[in-house]
Amino acid sequence: MSSRRSRQSGTPTIKDDQIIELVSKLRQLVPEIRDRRSDKVSASKVLQETCSYIRNLHREVDDLSERLSQLLATIDADSPEAAIIRSLITQ
Repeated sequence: MSSRRSRQSGTPTIKDDQIIELVSKLRQLVPEIRDRRSDKVSASKVLQETCSYIRNLHREVDDLSERLSQLLATIDADSPEAAIIRSLITQ
C-alpha cells in the first residue's frame, strides 16, 4: 500500500502506521462501530460507517436548523428567545 502512495510525486505521503492509527481513532468516534462487541472491523468498513455517520449528522443539523427557523417564525422577533435562536442558527 505504501509503495503506491510513494510513487505519486509532489503528494505528501502517509505511512501505514499512521493510517492504522487514524482508523483506530475513527473506530472510537463512530457509535455504530464503537458499540460493536467485535473488534474485527475492516478499515474499509470503518470508512464506510464514518461517511454514513457524518451524512446522518449533517441531516440532523439541517433538520434542527429548520426546526429552529420554524420556531423563530412563531415568536416575537425582538424577544431574548429570538436572539438565542438566531445565534444558534448562525453558528
